[in-house]
Amino acid sequence: MLEISNKYKIILGSGSPRRKQLLHDLGINFETIVANIDEDFPEHLKAQEIPLFLSKKKADFLKAQLQEQQLLITADTIVWLNNKAINKPENYREAFQMLQSLSGNKHEVYTGVCLTSISKQHCFYARTEVFFKPLSNDEIDYYITHYKPFDKAGSYGAQDWIGLTGVEKIHGSFYNVMGLPTKELYENLIAF
Repeated sequence: MLEISNKYKIILGSGSPRRKQLLHDLGINFETIVANIDEDFPEHLKAQEIPLFLSKKKADFLKAQLQEQQLLITADTIVWLNNKAINKPENYREAFQMLQSLSGNKHEVYTGVCLTSISKQHCFYARTEVFFKPLSNDEIDYYITHYKPFDKAGSYGAQDWIGLTGVEKIHGSFYNVMGLPTKELYENLIAF
């Protein structure tokens, strides 16, 4: 990461505490700015197209603030179940319904990431399959009540209690499920 730090000043375009922690754990010094934009997307987009669109939308919104030698990282994560995107819940009821739909099923998590400088932009995505055991209503209620997953796509954090007790297996990057595919990010930063 020394090469990246010498070449660019890194800006994380996200308020996510999980993305901040993961970038910190990669050994990257960075500053944070937040793109306060709506997260609407065209209805025809599917799977990885959605977080790619949204991460680019965030990057394009923030690009005007970039200076020479700055590199902006933006990302967006969705849960994909039965050909439908599951985003962040607005309330307890939505979170409960989302977790009921994930219970006993396999879903996919897609994160789109954009690397943007004044002169260029490169976007990529990662895909992870997550398998949940059947969850009881009491388990779902306990999780929502104690962990309040209202800022998480699909109403859950794989690193939280529900991940520790309810996720049977994961195919792909665990960190992608947390919101930032660190291995892919590292490789793309080096190549940028």
